[in-house]
Amino acid sequence: MSGLAMYTETRAGPQDELVTKYAPLVKRIAYHLMSRLPPSVQADDLIQAGMIGLLEASRNYDATQGASFETYAGIRIRGSMLDEIRKSDWTPRSLHRKVRQVSEAIRTIEGEEGRDARDTEVAERLGISISDYHHILQDASGHKIFSFEDLTVGEESITESLEGRTVGPAEAVEMDSFKECLADNISSLPERERLVMSMYYDEELNLREIGAVLGVSESRVCQIHGQALMRLKARMNEWREA
Repeated sequence: MSGLAMYTETRAGPQDELVTKYAPLVKRIAYHLMSRLPPSVQADDLIQAGMIGLLEASRNYDATQGASFETYAGIRIRGSMLDEIRKSDWTPRSLHRKVRQVSEAIRTIEGEEGRDARDTEVAERLGISISDYHHILQDASGHKIFSFEDLTVGEESITESLEGRTVGPAEAVEMDSFKECLADNISSLPERERLVMSMYYDEELNLREIGAVLGVSESRVCQIHGQALMRLKARMNEWREA
């Protein structure tokens, strides 16, 4: 049964109109996410999770907080979908292990050399071929689309921390510090990695479109994206430890 059908059966009284009006927003967000996910992720699962987020938004929305309902609901819908993806994590454990190893190698090399770690250096540190290293980057990019959400603030992900709740002064300072550190680390990425991140997350181009802009293959863009994510993971680890 779809989330909308579940809602229709339970009837939420005054919230009916909001849920009916913004149900298309759930599908729009779901299919936008689908364009970045492996085929194993089903649109129906995302839509059902998103409807739960919409229901929660309709119950908890407070117009006095300043945000429009669509903005507030969009955050809650996307957050519910990301939670569903995390619960049914399709990433093999072996890839999680490899990502940790790559991030640690990048952090170590950059700490020793005082500059960006090169592909060849990371592959050599891991004792693998450059081809195998590029395969790891490609797999990491394909599976870890939501790596920004995986960067934690305390015990919560970024998405959970931003899901429309009121935070105290200490938390607000911590979030501001985190965002400033993340922005600084993104701006310090190698130029091509920074361009890929900007086009992918800010301009919302897909990998094929980015490849056309840069004049490289889609698989190479995937590798660059994976490299950028793991470099950020390595650099943000210092912030989390601090």
